[in-house]
Amino acid sequence: MDSVNATSREALQQEALQPGTLQPGILESSIASATQGVLDLQQADGHWVFELEADCTIPAEYVLLRHYLAEPVDAVLEAKIANYLRRIQGAHGGWPLVHDGEFDMSASVKAYFALKMIGDSVDAPHMVRAREAIHARGGAIHSNVFTRFLLAMYGVVTWRAVPVLPIEIVLLPFWSPFHLNKISYWARTTMVPLMVLAALKPRAKNPKGVGIDELFLQDPRSIGMTAKAPHQSMAWFLLFRSLDAILRVIEPLFPKSLRKRAIDAALAFTEERLNGEDGMGAIYPPMANIVMMYDALGKDENYPPRAVTRRGIDKLLVIGEEEAYCQPCVSPVWDTTLTAHALLEAGGDKAVPAAKQGLDWLIPRQELELKGDWAVKRPDVRPGGWAFQYNNAHYPDLDDTAVVVMSMDRMRREHGATGYDTAIARGREWIEGMQSDDGGWAAFDVNNLEYYLNNIPFSDHGALLDPPTEDVTARCISMLAQLGETAKTSKHVADGVAYLRKTQHPEGSWYGRWGMNFIYGTWSVLCALNMAGVDHKDPMIRRAAAWLASIQNKDGGWGEDAVSYRLDYKGWEAAPSTASQTAWALLALMAAGEVDHPAVARGVEYLIATQNKKGLWDEQRYTATGFPRVFYLRYHGYPKFFPLWALARYRNLRNTNSRVVGVGM
Repeated sequence: MDSVNATSREALQQEALQPGTLQPGILESSIASATQGVLDLQQADGHWVFELEADCTIPAEYVLLRHYLAEPVDAVLEAKIANYLRRIQGAHGGWPLVHDGEFDMSASVKAYFALKMIGDSVDAPHMVRAREAIHARGGAIHSNVFTRFLLAMYGVVTWRAVPVLPIEIVLLPFWSPFHLNKISYWARTTMVPLMVLAALKPRAKNPKGVGIDELFLQDPRSIGMTAKAPHQSMAWFLLFRSLDAILRVIEPLFPKSLRKRAIDAALAFTEERLNGEDGMGAIYPPMANIVMMYDALGKDENYPPRAVTRRGIDKLLVIGEEEAYCQPCVSPVWDTTLTAHALLEAGGDKAVPAAKQGLDWLIPRQELELKGDWAVKRPDVRPGGWAFQYNNAHYPDLDDTAVVVMSMDRMRREHGATGYDTAIARGREWIEGMQSDDGGWAAFDVNNLEYYLNNIPFSDHGALLDPPTEDVTARCISMLAQLGETAKTSKHVADGVAYLRKTQHPEGSWYGRWGMNFIYGTWSVLCALNMAGVDHKDPMIRRAAAWLASIQNKDGGWGEDAVSYRLDYKGWEAAPSTASQTAWALLALMAAGEVDHPAVARGVEYLIATQNKKGLWDEQRYTATGFPRVFYLRYHGYPKFFPLWALARYRNLRNTNSRVVGVGM
């Protein structure tokens, strides 16, 4: 069966998705079709990996990296990237951070620069519209710090336009106000090679001599530092700005021997974490900076660390017949474990063995030996986590680890599968050891609470840290509770639940750091509270369930946009429904004991009515978050496995008397 019966789907749509119209046969048909759609996408070795799309900045930076290095022009690839960039240009003339989103200055500057580098005429209509949109918003002077570093290396602006990043920072002791282990892993891995570049101040080779002076309303070489970012405290910002001014004067006076020692330390840091073709941190920005760093150090394209990192960047490309783009990273562990959860919920002779094959693929990817950067603050904790990507041993992910452990526990508990006990025990041990002092859990680090650092000029993006968040905390509680712990038997769970109590918003929602946004956070937390044994009549659960029901769209689905991350957020704003966000809302309501709520029936009917002929769902909107207000993600797997999960959960609960979700997710 490759699709839901078209007549049934049309009938649902004609009935305006009124509760109670759903027939059991239609639900089963939908689940079967979605299950087969997911099974058809499994890799030969058992895992799943779906495209992970960001905005225009990563493919634009990829084009500019090639020209920075004067690599041979790949006209076919560049033409496909240009097609992609032109297609996602916004109606406002610039480029947004999400599908159908608002104009973003830095994204627009990079996309324009890349298209001009590829060969698009500045007089082409789309380039004129982009330039006018940039001018109308004050010009490219309003680009962010990362964009300014790129422009400085291209000679468009001078190094006065970027913060001073002395490479000697890598030599600072841990007790100093700024230390690499006081910022997030993604900032740490990005900044180390960038600081080498800032010390050497190289110039892009740029054989075509392309510049973008026309995007500025003044001489770009005259501009100075960025203004205070909206999230920054004026007092802290002025303090750090003064420090920047002092450093700008004294940095040239630093002893050459000290500079050499710092560069050597940065190289040692980098080369310990190169991570083969998966790249340092397994994310694009540090990988690109490393290649440029080695180029600035005079290492040619055949130098092994440079060459292997450069090959890793090309592995991030998604190349189609007409378009191509570069992913920020890949998500095979996340995709595989979540797909396994959905298939275990769906059940059946094909789904369960496929899920087991995926989980078996995950076993050897657990990191049991290497103590990564996280161990600086938790030296006595044994490693036991999973990374998000294929390989990223220094930076395992608490969210991934908790979800993997839950899927393996479910497989052994419900289907008697063996071989998972050791992996589960070590994952649990690591998660317990990584709880922060406030009771929450972060994504990669512990006690990363140096909030003052978000006020340094470099942190205009406001994402320098990796503090505990509600969604990751909920996932860790869900895991511990699924393994048998409660708030009464486990201090980890009790402290985690207390953290969630104090972070609930007045209307009933919870913030979602890694998914967009309050729907994701509320789903995560309700699953955790249910599994931890918090009474469904508890006021915080009741408020959360009522809030979810109140924000359901008229079409029966749920949707949320990136605007919910605004610093001046004052309350819910409706957004078009998506399949993945609808699935989260449904899973959340069912975790709260609301399987028979009319909103749940309408949500289920929405999913069935929007299912495509392949049994899956189409979703152009972005529903995940890299950095709030700065960088968002579109997981191509989300509209494939989350709706299946929700539909199967609905069927399974309707077939029981208890109506209680018995697993952590």
